[in-house]
This record gives sequence, C-alpha cells and structure tokens, in this order.
Amino acid sequence: LYVAASNLDVATYQITYQLKILTTAMFAVTMLNKKLLGLQWMSLLILVSGVAMVQLSDVKEQSSASTEEQSKLIGFSAALTACCLSGFAGVYFEKILKGSDISVWMRNVQLALLSVPLGFCTTMLKDGGAISEKGFFHGYDSFVWFTVMQNALGGLLVAVVVKYADNILKGFACSLAIIITCVASIFIFDFSLSFQFAVGAALVISSIFLYGYQPKPKQNNKTMERI
Repeated sequence: LYVAASNLDVATYQITYQLKILTTAMFAVTMLNKKLLGLQWMSLLILVSGVAMVQLSDVKEQSSASTEEQSKLIGFSAALTACCLSGFAGVYFEKILKGSDISVWMRNVQLALLSVPLGFCTTMLKDGGAISEKGFFHGYDSFVWFTVMQNALGGLLVAVVVKYADNILKGFACSLAIIITCVASIFIFDFSLSFQFAVGAALVISSIFLYGYQPKPKQNNKTMERI
C-alpha cells in the first residue's frame, strides 16, 4: 500500500484500492464455492462506485514536483497486488474459522502470536531509542487507551462477522461505516456535505438492499385453467 500510495495520485489510489471488494467476492466464489446472483454482482459494482465517490468527495489534489518520479505501472501493480492479498487473506481466514471447531477467540490468539512479535520488532527498530529512554507506554493517556480498546473490540467484532456471515457482508458493513463516519463528521467537525458525497452514499445504501434482495423462484405452470 505504501508503494502504491507513493506512485499514484490520491484519486487513482482510492479508486483502485476499492477493487478489494471485487477480489474478495472472486476468492469467495473460487475458494468457498459461494454462488452469487447477477444482481449481487451488480450490487458489488455499485458498492465500489459509491465508496469511491464518497472517499473522493473530500480529496484535494496537490500539485507536486515529485509527480515525475512516480511510476503508474508500479503503483497500479502494487495496488492490485494489495487488493488480491486483502481478498485472499480475508476469505482464507473465513475458511479457517468455518472449517474447524476452534473458537473465534482461539483463532485470534493464534494470529496474535504471529502479529505481536512482528509489531514489537518493527516498533523497536523504528523507535527503540525513545522507548529505552522514556518507556514503552510513554505518552499513553486515557484517549490513547480508549482508542486501543476500541480497535481491539472492533477486531473481535470483525472475526465474529466473518465466522457467522461472510467477507462480502463485512465489506458492505465497512462501506456503510464510512458513510456513518462522514455523517458524524458533519456535526462534530463541520464537514460540508457535497453532492458527490450524497450520490455516493445513495449508491452504497442502494447496493446493500440490492445485494440482500432475493428474487422469487419461478413457478412452472403445469396446467392452463383458462383457454
């Protein structure tokens, strides 16, 4: 993602990375044998468009002299690779959760056993001097602890959603969360609502209802009572 953001402008990066919604659906079809209706594929395309419009509604492009040093090919390749890895990791995690009797809590502990050492090593390499001088928890106030607990709870909720629903529905939930965050910003940070944001939000909400729509099964008329 860092390579993609370094070689693409903000608008192109935001739009390209939303393709992770489609890659998640593709991996769900191939790895979990999930069947999606034509309306559901259409709803995913609408969702990608809506999220891209919402995130681009507040983007302010800045001209920079370093644009000439950017490589569109490298940026696109990195972004598409990140989309594929994100979709594969999410669907594989779903397959592990649903394919065994191990609880969500134990799976999170197993993942933490790998992620915590990597995060600790990265932290020590980057800020080892400051940590050794001031301590690991220097600067931790009540707001920081609240943010840590909130993110931990959010991670557990994501695991529950993946186990009892699927990654595609998680993508819809995350997209709806973007809309809710922007609406809350109107009252908290004086965020100005634009027409592009309104259209994008409408597309996201309509895609959620379209994905959940189940057409009635066709009934074969065996006999004709009227001539």
